[in-house]
Amino acid sequence: MKRPIVAGTLAALTAISMVWTAPAHADVDTDFADALHGYGIYGQRDFNAWLAKITCKRLTTGVDADASASAVFLSRNLAPGSSTEQIWQFLGAAIPRYCPPHTPALIVMAQEEV
Repeated sequence: MKRPIVAGTLAALTAISMVWTAPAHADVDTDFADALHGYGIYGQRDFNAWLAKITCKRLTTGVDADASASAVFLSRNLAPGSSTEQIWQFLGAAIPRYCPPHTPALIVMAQEEV
């Protein structure tokens, strides 16, 4: 199962780089929904934004020890049929937008898997 995680982690880092180069908009939730649509992740905008914020809170409070634990949480809460790559893309789009101090958690995961 190591290969899907590596691919997913690399996809998450790609998402991070796209966030850093994307123009700033007033509505983070809409920007987040637009990014998710680019990955084929759909669903209610408010739910996806809420899920991203909960994921950040779990990282901040230590409920999830690292990005891998966050990916497990997301795998249980994203739409059924979401791929491993989509889970990591969601995480890679969520963290820089909603809790940028946790961005190094994604980078650490990528370095450990490569």
